[in-house]
Amino acid sequence: MKVDGHQIDLSKRDKMFFPDAGLSKGDLIDYYEKVADIMVPHMQHYGVSMERFPDGVQGDSFFNKDTPDYFPDWITRVAIEKREGGQFHAPVVDSAAALIYLANQAVITPHLYLARTDDLEHPDKLVFDLDPPSTGDPAAALRQASLRVRELMAEVDMQTWIQTSGANGFHLIVPLDRSADFEQVREFAKDCARVLVNRHPDDYTLEQRKDKRDGKIFLDMLRNAYGATSVAPYAVRAQPTASVATPIEWQELEDGAGPQSWTIETIPRRLAQKNDPWQGMMRHSYKLGSHEQKLRELLAAEGVNDD
Repeated sequence: MKVDGHQIDLSKRDKMFFPDAGLSKGDLIDYYEKVADIMVPHMQHYGVSMERFPDGVQGDSFFNKDTPDYFPDWITRVAIEKREGGQFHAPVVDSAAALIYLANQAVITPHLYLARTDDLEHPDKLVFDLDPPSTGDPAAALRQASLRVRELMAEVDMQTWIQTSGANGFHLIVPLDRSADFEQVREFAKDCARVLVNRHPDDYTLEQRKDKRDGKIFLDMLRNAYGATSVAPYAVRAQPTASVATPIEWQELEDGAGPQSWTIETIPRRLAQKNDPWQGMMRHSYKLGSHEQKLRELLAAEGVNDD
């Protein structure tokens, strides 16, 4: 395949990658080719952590952070310093050719670092990762939790965007102007989560261990850290149905959208019928510092302590 002037030698297109859905490696490559125009703009400023499945979703998988030596020179790299010392060179998907090349390397799911390549210390988004509770109606509980996060962020004058994870939950995003570092963003997200736990102690928890959550939804704000990643918009997940992490409108959530509502077979038709809900999202980026006082006032008014 020739893409963006680059020749990509595709291999083993017929290998079954999603047996339950009857979808091959070639179907994965074709999907990423179809959505590249929408997906690449969401990816082009970030390093990628590659989740690779050489034998499809039923085989072994591994994360590849460092760009292998055999990747072509035209794949852009970004040097990411490790906190413990040393560095690795993550690939950057800044073209359709790069996206298709990664798919041919069995990268089913690309995960994006939260800071742009030109400033790795200051993220341009705040992320809440909502995973389902172990009891009750998980889908309904996740939708309610997402709406409550949106309402809380509105209380501190911040708008929230939402994406199905394509796996078990939802990702909620607040775009930032990169004036705050990771520590500041993480503390802000933690304080937001503390407010929700205080308001709804029977529904939410900050307990990381699953066996100690008592069936509550974990309000995961830990992704807001240097070196952490979040699944790319429109990335395929390693699920039997080949479900896709899908940016959605809030009305779609209220109408019953679930974490795996869209797949590689339905996303191209969706994008042909409606605009990308995250189009232009980063034009609404917030200066975090200007919202911290409102959050502090909220914490004080509701008596939320540091325990």
